[in-house]
Amino acid sequence: MFNQFSQQLSQWYPKRDEQKWVLGTLYKIDGPSYRSPGAMMLFNDLGEQFGLLSGGCLEADIQKKASQVMRSKRSMTVCYDASDEDNMSFLLGIGCGGTIHILLQPVLAENTYLQLPSILDALAHRQTSIFLQKITEHGETAEADILLQDSAKFSAITKQLVRENAALIELNEHTWLATAIKPPFHLLIAGGGVDARPLANLAATLGWEITVCDPRPANARREHFMRVATILRCPLLQLVEEPLFHNFDAAIVMTHNLQLDADALAALQSSTVKYLGLLGPIVRKEQVLALAGLDKNNLAITIAGPAGLRLGGEFPEDIALSILAECQAVVNGKDARSISTLI
Repeated sequence: MFNQFSQQLSQWYPKRDEQKWVLGTLYKIDGPSYRSPGAMMLFNDLGEQFGLLSGGCLEADIQKKASQVMRSKRSMTVCYDASDEDNMSFLLGIGCGGTIHILLQPVLAENTYLQLPSILDALAHRQTSIFLQKITEHGETAEADILLQDSAKFSAITKQLVRENAALIELNEHTWLATAIKPPFHLLIAGGGVDARPLANLAATLGWEITVCDPRPANARREHFMRVATILRCPLLQLVEEPLFHNFDAAIVMTHNLQLDADALAALQSSTVKYLGLLGPIVRKEQVLALAGLDKNNLAITIAGPAGLRLGGEFPEDIALSILAECQAVVNGKDARSISTLI
């Protein structure tokens, strides 16, 4: 699906001059919407689409509008109102019931590809950037800019994005959409056994970057972890010496070996992960903590053990879903309750 913007850019960049391209961006919503402002999608003249701006019901019509932008080389704004029976979105059966506003911009060499190569470079260095897109009327030239963390304006605009990933701002007497472009979520899996495979695959489907660490030669073989970015072979206690150590957003320890699990937990206590999960029952957790020399009441980083939500199921795929669901909830500051109970 290539819903992560980093994935979309990776698909676009090698073919940036081979096809005509348009960047579609959701810049404003009124009422309920499938996606939030800042959602982006790339279209080309082969009819290929990377990403989603709705639940899939509007993309074909947006592609037609994108074709007009390709021909004119000028920006366009489009509005879909699901509450209006005469509006295209109502006729297409969009189910959210809200109104969404979309900016379509041609991606051309003459407009510096809307600064997309610079964004891709920042992502490659795991740097957050602010992408600025001028909200232009029909027929205007597309304008975009990028602010890196060393920019004077970066901090000022970041303060306006505390609650949301994107916001409309006034800049130089014009309205711009400011979107924080962050590197992909980075998950460390300590242990490369059979049950780590579905965990890695599901995390990759979510668009996460994955690193697997296992010092045992028989484990974490590349042919079983094709979607993993990096496989480390260092002793788990030496994880702290790896250049990637402070890039991990979450870690799941599942080596099935008490000492190796203990080494991983000990090392990760000095990391910056927001979620640290340990596979196995509570009695095993106590054994691992003892081996690691850790006091459960005095941990630098809380350990979720047994890791996962109570979803039922017993197969590796079930357990992977359970653990990653809990991981995502914790990192996003959510309580993993049913959405229906919040209404």
